[in-house]
Amino acid sequence: MYGRPRTTRRPGTPRLGTSPQARRIAALAVTAAAALLATACQSSTPVATKLNPSAVAGKSAAASASASAAAKYFKITPGSGTRNASPSDGVAVTALSGGKISGVTVKTTGDQTVTGTLSTSGTSWHSSYALPTGQSYTVTATGTDAAGHQQTATSSFSTLTPASAFHAEIFEGAGATYGVGMPIMLTFDHPITNKAAVEQALTVTTSKPVVGAWYWDGSEQLDFRPRDYWPADTTVSFSSHLDGVEGAPGVYGVHDLSQTFTIGQSVIAVANTGTHKTQVYVGGKLTYTWPISTGKTVTPTPDGTYLTVQKGNPVRMIGGTKGTAGYYNELVNYAVRFTFSGDYYHSAPWSVVDQGTTNVSHGCVNLAPEDAKTYYDMAIPGDPITITSSSKAGNWDNGWTEWFLPWSQFLAGSATHLAVEAGPGGSSLVSPADLPADTASAPLGTSPDGNYLAT
Repeated sequence: MYGRPRTTRRPGTPRLGTSPQARRIAALAVTAAAALLATACQSSTPVATKLNPSAVAGKSAAASASASAAAKYFKITPGSGTRNASPSDGVAVTALSGGKISGVTVKTTGDQTVTGTLSTSGTSWHSSYALPTGQSYTVTATGTDAAGHQQTATSSFSTLTPASAFHAEIFEGAGATYGVGMPIMLTFDHPITNKAAVEQALTVTTSKPVVGAWYWDGSEQLDFRPRDYWPADTTVSFSSHLDGVEGAPGVYGVHDLSQTFTIGQSVIAVANTGTHKTQVYVGGKLTYTWPISTGKTVTPTPDGTYLTVQKGNPVRMIGGTKGTAGYYNELVNYAVRFTFSGDYYHSAPWSVVDQGTTNVSHGCVNLAPEDAKTYYDMAIPGDPITITSSSKAGNWDNGWTEWFLPWSQFLAGSATHLAVEAGPGGSSLVSPADLPADTASAPLGTSPDGNYLAT
């Protein structure tokens, strides 16, 4: 079946010298003074510092002045001492009064790495993603003041531990191989209302350049689909930075998610209910043309570009009402499913005589046994199957129906309304107007517009 500073002590002051001149001076001193001097000379401890509080105060004042000067030029948010900071806001550093930021480091009590981006002007820095929840952080900003003097500012704070959290799961299995139509499918265990923030926390890395988009199917399902079918033999890595994202008011992500899988060879089937033939394209070439029988008038096979969901050999198929003429209960061989309601490409030796001329099935695509086996042996989840010329329209979500939608409509399902450009270096959100022209055509490169509509 188809199927997470060390502190450094200051050294002691040096001992007083023992030159002849020093000894003569000591001999001429009064007894009390000599006693005092002896006391002072018997220890390497910096007793002068201990006995001079005004010196301590002076040094503390200097340190405070230095920190104050740094704060004058760099503002770090959250501020030092903040507890239960909102993780979704991340870290921001702003240069003030003519200052310039040269670098920002963030240390955390966890294993997470906090990255960020410095503006080209050197006047602002912001973390790339939300901060993981329930962690303590120390931010160090370095740079210069208006006069070019080096300045350093720090802030230590902690992020809140949420009372309510959401979790995400990905459908794709680690190291698995899928067809060229396969979407990345995420499900959430809590309704998401801040959908744009979730999208901005997701990254898609691909071994070959890909343009795609995220689409919300309700508030708990999020899918990524390429604009056109995936390039064959593409390695896809998905990663998220959902820990700290406020997905709904008061509801935060508390974990990150990642997965890597592969897109296999291109296997695309197109079944025409009117000509009673299916064409199968392998590796971009028309490889097979087979006679078929699809759904009869009362049980037509629905139009649409679907994806193979699972397969089995055999599969028990039950339909109709027991005791009536339309009832059936059969074991069927070489069955590849493409709708949740139970439509398959499968072997049908009983209808070979009708294949190529007449539609007699209960909605499945009937094939001769040898043809069904050939297709079954190639099929993997995510291979496109398009049904055309039917009197019945396809139903959204009756299977993996992401390819029912033209690119513009799929893109409109994104909360950011931005496209995703992915490649070996990761992905970024871009304006659709900045995308290269789309040159793909159906059926090999993409699905045909209006493919789910009845003829």
